[in-house]
Amino acid sequence: MNPFDPLREQLASAAAAFGAGLVDDVEQALKTDVEIFPVCHHSPASALAMVRRLREKRPKVIYLELCEDLRPVLEELRNCRLPVALQAFASDIDGFPAEWAPLSVIAPITESSAEYQAIAYALDTPGVEIVLVDRSVDHVFQWEPRAGAPADVGIEIGDLRPGFAALEEHLLHHGKVRHWSEWWDQYVEQPLSGADHDTYRQVMVLIGSLFRRLKPEGNEVDEDRERYMWTRMREHLATTGTDPAECLYVCGAFHAASPVMGEHLDISPRTSTTWLYGLIPSSHSAIEEQFGLAPGSVSIAAATWRKAVKRTGLTPYTLGGKATRTATRTGPPPSTPGVTEDRLSGFLTQPPSLDGFDEAELLGWCVEIVRLARRNGYLASTADAIAVFETSILLAGMRGRKRPTPYDFQDAAVTCIEKDAVPGRRDVRRLCEILLGGDKIGQVGYDSLPPLARDVLDRLRPLGLDLEKRTIQRALIDLDAHPELESCSHLLWILRRLLPGDAVRPIMGSRRLGERSHQESWDLAIARNQRSIIELGYEGVTIEQVLEQRLRRACWDEKATAATALDAVEDSILYLGSRRCTDELGVRAVELLAGERTVDEAPDVVRRIRRLLAHYRAAEPELPAWVKSFVTTGYAHYCTLLPTAFVEQETSVRQVGAMLAFLFTMEGLALSLGCDRAQLELAVQQSHPESPAKVALLWTARFQLGLLSMAELREKVGELLGNPLVVPSVPQYISGFVQALESAPALAPFVVEVLSRAFGQLPDDVLLPWLPKLITTLRDQAPELVPMLVREAGRTFPARLADVDSFTPPWLARATGKAVALPSSGPVGRLLAVHPETGAAVAEVLGCEAAVTIAGASGEVAELLASHPETGEAVAGVLIAVN
Repeated sequence: MNPFDPLREQLASAAAAFGAGLVDDVEQALKTDVEIFPVCHHSPASALAMVRRLREKRPKVIYLELCEDLRPVLEELRNCRLPVALQAFASDIDGFPAEWAPLSVIAPITESSAEYQAIAYALDTPGVEIVLVDRSVDHVFQWEPRAGAPADVGIEIGDLRPGFAALEEHLLHHGKVRHWSEWWDQYVEQPLSGADHDTYRQVMVLIGSLFRRLKPEGNEVDEDRERYMWTRMREHLATTGTDPAECLYVCGAFHAASPVMGEHLDISPRTSTTWLYGLIPSSHSAIEEQFGLAPGSVSIAAATWRKAVKRTGLTPYTLGGKATRTATRTGPPPSTPGVTEDRLSGFLTQPPSLDGFDEAELLGWCVEIVRLARRNGYLASTADAIAVFETSILLAGMRGRKRPTPYDFQDAAVTCIEKDAVPGRRDVRRLCEILLGGDKIGQVGYDSLPPLARDVLDRLRPLGLDLEKRTIQRALIDLDAHPELESCSHLLWILRRLLPGDAVRPIMGSRRLGERSHQESWDLAIARNQRSIIELGYEGVTIEQVLEQRLRRACWDEKATAATALDAVEDSILYLGSRRCTDELGVRAVELLAGERTVDEAPDVVRRIRRLLAHYRAAEPELPAWVKSFVTTGYAHYCTLLPTAFVEQETSVRQVGAMLAFLFTMEGLALSLGCDRAQLELAVQQSHPESPAKVALLWTARFQLGLLSMAELREKVGELLGNPLVVPSVPQYISGFVQALESAPALAPFVVEVLSRAFGQLPDDVLLPWLPKLITTLRDQAPELVPMLVREAGRTFPARLADVDSFTPPWLARATGKAVALPSSGPVGRLLAVHPETGAAVAEVLGCEAAVTIAGASGEVAELLASHPETGEAVAGVLIAVN
């Protein structure tokens, strides 16, 4: 006896039991009193078999594997252009983790799907009822694991794909195909497209049983779903008294091979979450991406469906308007559920009878792909069309096919036409998808839109555009000539704030505080972004309500900052015009600022509060209470955090500069509201930074407080430039001085002086190595302040080339004692003669030394007047006129 005989017998017995189990599943599915119709989603073969069976059996009740609470939405399919998706949406959830919000369930529907044929038949045939029996959308999320559950769930009827990766890899390898969609098309779709009903049912259940038994994970959730559906069907049969023989149960082939048929499930109650239901546009590419299908597979399925309908002469069921259709028997009497004869043996042992080679169709594809390629920049010719034709036939033969499939044609086109580069936006593979049907995009009709979406279309109607077209349309609005279009403009700006960037795009015009557009131009793609507008309708009744809710949600989010709240305040002023809402958001901004323990958002806070202050000062007689509170709170808050921010490495020089900008530029307002300047002086004196940029910032802060004179500041800079050990850090010091311009714009001449002295004093071997570092530092840390330096340099240095040789910079004129003539007549001369001390004080405030002699021909006042003669004349004239 061979020692391996027992093992051989054991394995043979296991294989026999496995094969017998598959046959048992098929036999069990055929014995049920309610006829099971197994389907695969977006399968033309399933759709064709469904049409034939509906016309033969004429069922009175159709049970459909789809979330039971989506049933009212089915009626709205009449107003849509497929593909669309049924959607359930919940933003305010109760009974689920808060981080899951918002929750969404999407079930796409295409014309070439069996479930759409069943829906159309049921809705348009008098006396026929359709019952959705799958879990409610609430139960879908109840059954999700609490850790890491998805917030957006796609429901696909008849999701049929092997869960065993090794099996799929084996099938693809031996089938000589690239992906699952191509394998399914060749070995299931095409052979079953003309099969009779019994053969179709047995093959689909067999495939579902095989995939079910080879699934590596447990089937507990799937079995509970199946118990749920059978429970709902039994409840409906018991309530209505319907004869099971007159019913049809449409489900995925995976569920048709279930071992728990007829078992009962105790269904838990739904949570208190409020669900909103509707339709959203879908597309072939969206369905492919959502369910992991190969690109172009749904478009190819749609093309196959159209060709099969034309070839077979079947009339598919469609929904349109409110017309009804009576069911007529076009074939033999329906077969009763039960065990039929074996059709699997013949199907599995004999080669399928596929369609013959359609040479005209392939020739048309080849000519059309060359035309599309030329239009998209490829140098394609008639020779390429011939090459694609022959290569398609060659590939089909290598893969054991009698005729080239769209996948063979696609591979041949890529091989023969696409070279080493793609000249345009679309590659050849994408062009093939367009040729074979394209990425068809559905649309929801006006009557099926939620109230918000209809309100948007109604309010934009005065523009005179057909916003249901998918083309981009240009809207021209002259607000001076047509003030009645102001409401349209306002709505467009709100849509711009809420929708994706390409939905509503302004070409001319702007919406900012203190501005008003006289003319506007818009590019509108409303229909292309219909889904986004529909989903806004799940959040509120009007677009303004949605915006207000989002602003409040952003401000009260756990990650909200003071900058976030100030941004919401600005949007409230621009788009809502509600003082109540604006004040509430402003109060929230004060609370967030007081609670912050870092200064990460300081630059944004300074920029936004400055803008809001300018708006209120120009538009209202008095600042709102929350603005005053924000200034006083911010003054105390930043004074408290300033010493720590100066020494923390995590706090950048830009953030410290923004803090100083807030403290110094709003100091006057803060002091008038009761703040104490001693708090700022104490905070600066307690600051002891180590990084060069922050040291420079501290020097400028001390100068602004009067704790450091301009002469001492110049002396410190001179020490920096004269110390070889410190020279490599000079760019960082300069970055700090530049950041100080945010709080002290009058220091611009001093910063220009520092840069000029560095370029003039340092030797090339020192200057050239840190010059790139200086440029990158200024670009990264102070890009918006560099233009201020450029303008100041333009005022300081001569504008003409001829004046360069005789030019002496002001700081060199002071150092060498070179005389600068003071005006002896005119307003400036008279003013200086009468008030010499005032002139010295003004010079010091503007960055010059206080110790000057007005009677002499040199000094800081002379330097200041020489640099800015027009300003001096203007100021002097004003002062004399006042006196």
